[in-house]
Amino acid sequence: MTELESAGDTKLNLRKAASPGPTQRPACLVHIYPTGPRLGSRHVLGPRPTQIGRAKDADIRLDDHSVSRRHARVEFADGGHVVVDLGSTNGTLVNDSPAGDARALRDGDYLRVGGIIYRYLAGGNVEAEYHEEIYRLTIQDALTRLPNRRALDEFLGREAARAARHARPLSVLLLDLDRFKTVNDTHGHLCGDAVLRAVADRLRPLVRADDLCARYGGEEFAVVLVETDHAAALAAGERLRAAVAGAAFRFEAVALELTVSVGVATACGGAAVEAADLLRAADERLFAAKRGGRNRAVGENPPGATDASTGPIVCQTPCLS
Repeated sequence: MTELESAGDTKLNLRKAASPGPTQRPACLVHIYPTGPRLGSRHVLGPRPTQIGRAKDADIRLDDHSVSRRHARVEFADGGHVVVDLGSTNGTLVNDSPAGDARALRDGDYLRVGGIIYRYLAGGNVEAEYHEEIYRLTIQDALTRLPNRRALDEFLGREAARAARHARPLSVLLLDLDRFKTVNDTHGHLCGDAVLRAVADRLRPLVRADDLCARYGGEEFAVVLVETDHAAALAAGERLRAAVAGAAFRFEAVALELTVSVGVATACGGAAVEAADLLRAADERLFAAKRGGRNRAVGENPPGATDASTGPIVCQTPCLS
C-alpha cells in the first residue's frame, strides 16, 4: 500500500524546504487535479508495483467515474518508474500522450488517470520538490497550467497601482468559451477538460512575456495587458478571438468548433483604480459580447451602459501611452 499524506498537514514553508540537510525520500505522485481535499496529497512509490483504479484493493483507490476499476500500474524498473495502462476506458496519459504498454516517468511529468492528474517527483531531494510543488499549486491552475485566480489578482493589483503611479494605461480582457456547457453535456467532462487545456495552449503563446494570461474560473480566461491602451487591447482581444475560432480542436474522434466572447476594459492611468473595478468593467463588456451574438470582442461602453454603471475607468477614446 502507498503512503498518503494530506496537504492540509503540510506547512507551506519554502525556507524549510531549501534548508541544508533535507530528508531524502522515495519518488512519489502528487495529486494536483481536481482541486478539493485531496489536492497536494502524496502517494509514495516504492519498489513494489502500485495499482491505480476504483477497485477496493487498489493501492491508489480513486472513487471517480472517469477511472476504471483497474486503470493503471506504476512499476519500478531500471532505477526509475514506468506506468502501464491496464486497458482502461478513458486512458492513461503522460504529458498528454498515451502511456501504452509501458511509459517511463521522468521527474516533473504529469500523469493523467482518467480525469485525475498527478505530478511525478523523482529527484534526489523529493521533500524539497514536494514543498515547491505545493507552493506552485497555490499560484497555478493544474488543468491548464496557466496562472490561477490568486496569481491573477496579485498581478493585476500590482499593475493597477503601477499604472496609476506612472500614468500609463492598463487593459484587461475576459474571454469566455461560447456554449461550453453543450460540450460537457454532449461529449462528457473529459472532453471539456481537454477543450480547456487546448484553448489555454492556443492563447499562451499569443500573450507577451510582460503580460499575464490566466484561468479566471470555469471556462473563463483573463489576459492583463500592461501599458496597453484601449484600441490596442481591443485589437489584441480580436486576435485572440480569431485564433480560437480559426483552430481545429479534436477530442478522440470528435471534431469541435470553438469560439470565445471577449470583453475589454482599460484604465487610462494617472488616477487610482481598483483591480476589481477593472474586472467588473471587462465582465460587462463580455456580457455585451454574449448578448450581441457571441464570438466577438466588445470594448468601450456596451449598448445601454451608462457612465455610472461602468465608472471612471472606462475610456471613451483610446488611451495614450
